[in-house]
Amino acid sequence: MLRLPPTALGLLSFALPKSSIHLMTHSETLDSKDISPVTDRPVTVKTAAAFLGVSPSLVYAYVERKQIPHYRMMGRSIRFRLSELDEWRKQFHVNGGINE
Repeated sequence: MLRLPPTALGLLSFALPKSSIHLMTHSETLDSKDISPVTDRPVTVKTAAAFLGVSPSLVYAYVERKQIPHYRMMGRSIRFRLSELDEWRKQFHVNGGINE
């Protein structure tokens, strides 16, 4: 089951079956274990932006600079896999000095 922040639901609802979507509360976080193979089909720039919590224009900038894992499908359309984006996002995690 894919757990999502409420702001991402509208963008992902067309791409995922309702049974695989759970709205997160503020105390929940999204882990890679929450992304199953069923929900790991290619997603659009808007969906990837909602997943990462950034604007689509920033995602396009990352693609242009080859800083984010992506695929080109049939020419210019860009697609992402949520599992790869989750791994990519983890490299920017900062512990904040807790439990050093």
